[in-house]
Order: sequence, then structure tokens, then C-alpha cells
Amino acid sequence: MTTPEMTTPEQEWMRDYALLALRLDRQVTGDTGGTVLIYQGPRQWSEQVAAEMPVPAGKLADDADSLLETLPFEPPRSRYLAAQIRAMRAVARQGNGEEKPLADYARECLGMTVGWVPETRFEHAHDRLDTALPAGGGSLTDRLHAWQAAHTLPADRVRRHLPSMVDEAVTEARARTDSTIIPLPPDEVVDCMLVTGTHFWGAGAYEGGRKSTLHINTDIPFNLADLLYLVAHECHPGHIAEAVLKQIHLVEQQGRLDQQVRFMVSPSFALGEGLGLHAESIIFPGDEAQAWLTGNILAAEGIPSDGSDFATIHDVKNVLWGVWANAAFLAAEGRPDSELAAYLTRWALYSEDEVAAAFGSIRAPGMAVYLLGYYHGWRLLRTWLDTPDRSLRVRRLLTEQLLPADLEAGTT
Repeated sequence: MTTPEMTTPEQEWMRDYALLALRLDRQVTGDTGGTVLIYQGPRQWSEQVAAEMPVPAGKLADDADSLLETLPFEPPRSRYLAAQIRAMRAVARQGNGEEKPLADYARECLGMTVGWVPETRFEHAHDRLDTALPAGGGSLTDRLHAWQAAHTLPADRVRRHLPSMVDEAVTEARARTDSTIIPLPPDEVVDCMLVTGTHFWGAGAYEGGRKSTLHINTDIPFNLADLLYLVAHECHPGHIAEAVLKQIHLVEQQGRLDQQVRFMVSPSFALGEGLGLHAESIIFPGDEAQAWLTGNILAAEGIPSDGSDFATIHDVKNVLWGVWANAAFLAAEGRPDSELAAYLTRWALYSEDEVAAAFGSIRAPGMAVYLLGYYHGWRLLRTWLDTPDRSLRVRRLLTEQLLPADLEAGTT
């Protein structure tokens, strides 16, 4: 398919848009090795930014204003791009010393209203978890950790066996996405890479074309009961599927180069993480994930059925992302680490190691707002996807540039 040609003003605007995102990523992350940008645009633009002196945050905020004033595209594309620029402008202004309450800052960045999640929701989630876990003595935290340990792949088998298990799960999740949601390119490849020294458990990285890699942190014990929860979120129909399909539908077919400049502290990523948390239940409804894991993974590892309910446990896990959201608010208020640790321990039911890993995300540059997108994106999509045309709506999330405001207003 021939993509529409951009005019010179459009080309110049798109270059300036990419340069703003690249410069802002550098300004936010410095030399930490982190990133708030997934960039796959022209190499000469990224090389230009890498070679120049860092641009002050105030100048970047002014550049964002200029881009907003000169948008050369028609709606709805201009409305989508404006939301992305407002997010970048908010981050630049904060870097320039502007102080706003986290809820207001997040509204500008994520394009949605976020706030404190009432602990009553966590209490209800704990009650559901109590019935979903095997009966036993000890606290709810003890029982959850015992269930996790019972399903954990022994450390001496991780490097030899986990990649093949991941490949099997990716194949199944991909086939279900392809047959029930949307056709996927037959030449798509997803590799598994085991890594250490990161703060994430797993991360799907789209590398361009039809190639992606799922990185899994072997510093964290791997719970095989969560295998499809992770693979669906990071791969299909989650992040990798979204990246590949938008490359095809938006970049290759429509020439939307801005899709190759994905600023992460933004409305699009709030929806992306919300979709990721729903991904397993979309293609493995009811107890289908547990049945597949039991027949294909757990039995072969000698892990017996224990009467637990994986689907409920994973839904509770999604609710408890609200604990992370609240912890981000506490961190923004300057509360001490001891208070954040106690909150995560009480409501997320975390161990000391899990709390330490959570700090790595909550304290990372730009990530406090990003974390709010998990729970609040999931909650927004929970209502929006609760319709007979659910598969159609998932397909739209995977192929169109939607905003939280679209879903909240019912305009889609």
C-alpha cells in the first residue's frame, strides 16, 4: 500500500516533534541508563540529539508550546498528537521547577483523572484472594507466598528450561490473538532473553519490523502460574502485538511516523498498560489459562493442582496495582521509605524483596506518573471493554491512536 506523502511543513513539524521527545528523554533520564521514550524514527535525528549539548527543560517546554500552536494535521490525528505534546510539556515544566500536586500533573501527562484508591477496594480484593488460594494456616500474605513458592520454577532449571516454556506460551497466546482478535503477520518473531540487574520482572521490547524480544529478569523467582499473565501482557495481545500492529496499520499503511516516537509518560501508555493487565483474560477467559498451564507446563514440572483459582488471583493482582498507585502518591508527598514499605507490605502483601523491587520502579525518573497508568488504565478499560463487541474494541486499541478521553466520553 502506498502511504500518503507529507508536505514540507508536516515533515518539519514531525522532525521537531521527534527532537522534542528525544531531548526530553535525555533531560529526564540523564546518565541513569533509563528511558521514557521508545524511539524507532530516523537515526539522524537521534544522532543529532546525542551529539548536541542538553537542552534546558524550560526551552523544551517552550518548544512544546510551539508545536501545539503549529499542528499541521487534521482531527482526530491533531487531537491525539496534542495530547502527547501536552504530556511532554508537563514533564518539561516539572523539570524546569514547576511544582504541581501529583493528581494534577498526572492528568496532564496521562490525559485522565487519577486519585487515591480507597483501601476498601484492597480489602475486598483480599477477601477474594482468601477464597482463591488453597486453604491453609498462616496469614493471607503467608498463604500467597506459599502458593507462589509452590509454583516457582527451581532456580537450577530457569536458564535451561524457561525460554522454551516462554516460547510455548507465546505461541499459544499469539495463536489465540490471531484467531479471536486480529490477524497477526505470519513472519513475526518473538525471542526470549534472560537478564539480570533490572527492576522489572518482564518487559516486551519491539525492535522494528516483525522482530521483538521478551526480557525476563532471573533475579526474581519465576512463578509458572503467572506465565500466561506475563506473556499475554508483554506479547499478545499486549505490548508487542500493539507495537507490531500499529507499525503496520499506522506507519506502513498511513505514514504516521509519530508512532515511531512513543513518549512513555503519556495517555497512550496508560491505555497500553491497562490493556496489558486485561490481556490474559481477553484470550484465556474463565479458567482457560489455568487449564492450559496445568496440561502443558505444570504437570510436566511435577506441580500438582492445589484447588487454587488462577483467574481470580490474577484479577486481584490487577486490583492491587492500585496499591502501587497510592504508593506513588505517598512518595510524591515526601513520605519516608519506611512508610511506603509498610503500605506495600500491608496492602500489596509484599515481601521485603518485593518491596525493594517496587522502590526501583517508584523512584525511577519519570516512573511515578507512569505507574499510575497501570491501575487507572486497567479500571477505565474494564468498563469500556465490558460490551458484546469486546473483540472489536480490543482490535481498535491495537491498531488505532486512542486517548482515555475517547473512552470516557463514549465517542468511540
